[in-house]
Amino acid sequence: MCGIAMVRLLKPLDYYQKKYGTWQYGLQKMYLLMEKQHNRGQEGGGIAGVKFDMPPGEEYIWRERIEGKNAIQKIFANINKQVSETGSDVINDVDKAKKILPFAADVFLGHLRYSTTNQKSGIMHVHPFLRRHNWKNRTLVLAGNFNLTNVDELFDYLTLKGQHPRDKGDTFLMLEQLGYKLDMEVQKEYDIIKQRYTNDLTITQKIEEQLDIASIIRKCEHMWDGGYVITGMLGHGDSFVFRDPKGIRPCFYYADDEIIVVASERPVIQTSLNVKEKDVHELTPGNAMIIKKNGEIKFEVIREQDKNLKRCSFERIYFSRGSDFDIYRERKMLGESLADSILKSVNQDVENSVFSFIPNTAEVAFYGMIDGIKQKTNKTPRTEKVLIKDIKLRTFISQNKERDDLATHVYDITYGSIRRGKVDNLIAIDDSIVRGTTLKQSLLKIMNRLEPKKIVIVSSSPQVRFPDYYGIDMSRMSEFCAFRAAIQLLKDTGRQHVIDDVYKKSKAQEHLPKEEIVNFVTEIYAPFTQEEVSEQIAKMLTPSEVDCLVELVYQTIEGLHKACPNHLGDWYFTGNYPTPGGNRLVNKAFINYYEGKEII
Repeated sequence: MCGIAMVRLLKPLDYYQKKYGTWQYGLQKMYLLMEKQHNRGQEGGGIAGVKFDMPPGEEYIWRERIEGKNAIQKIFANINKQVSETGSDVINDVDKAKKILPFAADVFLGHLRYSTTNQKSGIMHVHPFLRRHNWKNRTLVLAGNFNLTNVDELFDYLTLKGQHPRDKGDTFLMLEQLGYKLDMEVQKEYDIIKQRYTNDLTITQKIEEQLDIASIIRKCEHMWDGGYVITGMLGHGDSFVFRDPKGIRPCFYYADDEIIVVASERPVIQTSLNVKEKDVHELTPGNAMIIKKNGEIKFEVIREQDKNLKRCSFERIYFSRGSDFDIYRERKMLGESLADSILKSVNQDVENSVFSFIPNTAEVAFYGMIDGIKQKTNKTPRTEKVLIKDIKLRTFISQNKERDDLATHVYDITYGSIRRGKVDNLIAIDDSIVRGTTLKQSLLKIMNRLEPKKIVIVSSSPQVRFPDYYGIDMSRMSEFCAFRAAIQLLKDTGRQHVIDDVYKKSKAQEHLPKEEIVNFVTEIYAPFTQEEVSEQIAKMLTPSEVDCLVELVYQTIEGLHKACPNHLGDWYFTGNYPTPGGNRLVNKAFINYYEGKEII
């Protein structure tokens, strides 16, 4: 669930100096694009820039990467410090600035890191990644929003080619694979062009003009199993963005005669450039947008768009910027569709019920929920600001060592928001319930202080039952409260054999090709209704000191699809993985759970 941003300036820097009063126009837009996607970068961020037509002996490519949730501010603070320390003569002189200042560049690539793998931390895992070469056209910068499910296969491929990758991370491997094919493509062009020209400088220029980036991507992407938006820059000035054929990860772009912009979210581009919704376009899944150094834009079909698109619905619910026209409407509908279930949980008693939300992304769903209650009852429900989030950090993706303490202190309540003495039901909607850690260790305890008659926690997303593998890489089955609940139900109802059978089936196919592996883990949930699993989750998560009834109400799969009809990627909830690699990894995850080998 990372974020990407790309800015390509189509005019010389002095053009922006004259029109906008600063040659930093592109840099400023990069800051806005990244800052407005800060939700996607709580582990780190990075930016790279390429300067066109720098003479030999002078640097033409720059990169800055920083770990931590404040990475964006720190990166641009460093850049601004470099600018301010040069003096006004450089700041006001475009030629001097381009020669002296690192990020007086023509094209920028930014990345916001949001990994949840404890094994892949540290600055070396922060994008953009850089593969340097003494020829500019072989120098490659890469960043993306992606997870690959078949890194072992890609690693084996590269090592069999004689390479020695220094890490098994998917970004490292993609960089080396694309770099390897880039080297081959440049060499091929060199061999062809050398037959017509003898001057090496001319040959190099012709290579850069004719370099077929689409061909390079085609020779690589057939090996990628996962969801991805890949962005890249070459040292001489070409740039590209490529989206997976199933559309799992989002990508949008805008172009005029001054600038080309790419980002993970549409409203980010709208706001940063003050353009209309219709002017921002979604990159077609399976397509690459290639921007040549001369500014020419090419759209190349790398692989035909999949007939059954699997745009990620959870990214839509949880991560994406809610100011988007479609996302706002979808989140409201998610809340509205839950009205009947909520009314059932409080026995239609709207008069003695208080409705609230668990910040932050659940707020829009809350408005939809209230509209739904009004439509069903012709009554205006009581709404209060019951819960307050003091720490701007999502607890379910925090590191294990800090999550427990964080969950205990992240929320507070507004005293007096409901009537004491077990008079009022308290209904609070959240965008999702994944681990249940925050509910158990914090929310239910502090909500109980208000002395409600009943607490109803509402999730605008369905039960998260399966690991993602394409974004949020939580690979341990036991992390999911829905899975733990289903396991407990199987044991309580004398169905231990189901757990054993799923293990035997999973173990039997462990070494099969990923294309032949079946997700048998779905059988863990099959004996029970959603309501039964919800009831068990509520039992598990309710602390002993909570002395009121607690009920959990989840979104249905049908409600999800109705609200988000163009984002049918629901594998979090159903286990219907969009690529074979997902089945292979969930198979391995269950085996690890059963054998007690889950990596902490």
